[in-house]
Amino acid sequence: MEQKLTDVVIVGAGPVGLMLAIELTLGGARVIVLERLSNPDETIKAGAIGALAGEALERRGFEPAMDAEERIMSETMAALFKTMAPTAGRPAVRKIGGHFSGLFLIDQTRQREPARRLRGIRQQPLEQMLNAKAQALGIDVRRNVELLDFSQDDSGVAVVAVGPDGEMPLRCQYLIGCDGGRSRVRKQAGFGFPGTDPTITGYQALVELDHPERLLPLGWRRTATGMLAYGPIPGRILTVEFAGAPVDRDAPVTVAEVQASLRRVSGADVTVTTMKSATRWTDNARQATSYRQGRVLLAGDAAHVHSPFGGQGLNLGLLDAVNLGWKLAAVVRGTMPDGLLDSYTDERHPVAVRVLANTRAQVALMRPDPQTSALREIVADIMALDEGNRFFGEMMSGVAIRYDLDDPHPLVGRISGDIELVYDETMLFELMQAGNAVLLDAGTGAASALAGPWQPQVRVVRVERGPSLLVRPDGCIAWASEADALDGLKAALVRWFGEGRPLEGTA
Repeated sequence: MEQKLTDVVIVGAGPVGLMLAIELTLGGARVIVLERLSNPDETIKAGAIGALAGEALERRGFEPAMDAEERIMSETMAALFKTMAPTAGRPAVRKIGGHFSGLFLIDQTRQREPARRLRGIRQQPLEQMLNAKAQALGIDVRRNVELLDFSQDDSGVAVVAVGPDGEMPLRCQYLIGCDGGRSRVRKQAGFGFPGTDPTITGYQALVELDHPERLLPLGWRRTATGMLAYGPIPGRILTVEFAGAPVDRDAPVTVAEVQASLRRVSGADVTVTTMKSATRWTDNARQATSYRQGRVLLAGDAAHVHSPFGGQGLNLGLLDAVNLGWKLAAVVRGTMPDGLLDSYTDERHPVAVRVLANTRAQVALMRPDPQTSALREIVADIMALDEGNRFFGEMMSGVAIRYDLDDPHPLVGRISGDIELVYDETMLFELMQAGNAVLLDAGTGAASALAGPWQPQVRVVRVERGPSLLVRPDGCIAWASEADALDGLKAALVRWFGEGRPLEGTA
């Protein structure tokens, strides 16, 4: 059978795999996505996305679709609060910026950048948005296709997959595993995956109950036997028990076990009459020692796994995708050397280290014992302080991330939020929907002139106020300067975008 040639093969068509495919395609790479499931997974998953993931999607034009989905979510929640909790369980009137270990004390209005917020986008609607974008871009997404084998050499990767029509051999320059926490790509390539073993058993489910009012109030609460979350959408429950890992992670989740866990943790006499969706999970926390081995790379849960507390997994994976996508596209186009890919692990690995650490801390802070209760009170007191509230808010949202780009300017290495450009009320993200970088020149035009050879992959925009910024396609600020100082700009352009093309008449 003839081998199909392409630039990149991605294994896994979840949100991370689709986002990565979109980024690569915008960067000019040819992509094939392999997904073993026939249809997108409808199992209950993430109920929101973090600030940085939302901004990454805004940079690619998803804001109208996200706004529409948030309106649906808001209306659903309002109806639930009205019918289920007209008095009891009504949330406090403040802008919640997420939680830490079930302590919903992060106040968005007290953050340094309050406009950078989590988005109420569930995972299934997000996947629908990404699938629609992939279709519009003509990306080759092959469902009901499973990876069988692969091998890499100096020139590429030979991949063997199997689908409804039998085996399909593929040849690509790079293979990327976006195939989840039990990644076949990661295991077969031999990536190291050290970490900590599981200590809890958790369930998340969409159910109908005979007496839902017995679980009120809505929200998260710690009980004598574990942790319970009820809401924010009708019938959504979460339980956490500290009796060790599940006996069989892979066994089908039954109504009986979800109901038993719900009764033990809540202490309420409730019966699950219908179960629409359910997952069983735990808190093993592991991370690949590197995200790259030659021509094989990992992103999302294939590179790191942890408990779902704080809703950080999807945020983390989508940021992996946007960090890697434009870099790998430049390498396969031949405009950048292969060494650029080393910056992917350098930048993203430390971020996941921090997330794994805070999820372990959240599990520790949920344990149902008096010592943990005392510690929990102290953490709540710290979160009541402005600086403490901002610390937890920035940690959980990720907006405090700063990649080490060897530049002392405090903005360099940070992920930029949206910026209003005074010259015509355009927003920064509107200029980045094609997957390009942007140079904001707040000086006399010298920066614009210097960056000429890098257009159009670097879009140059004159703005009325500073600082001047070079923003990479993933939103990372790669260079910053006050006034008209150009120190380091050319070096940054060459580092991230190559030598540039000669201007007409200067070759």
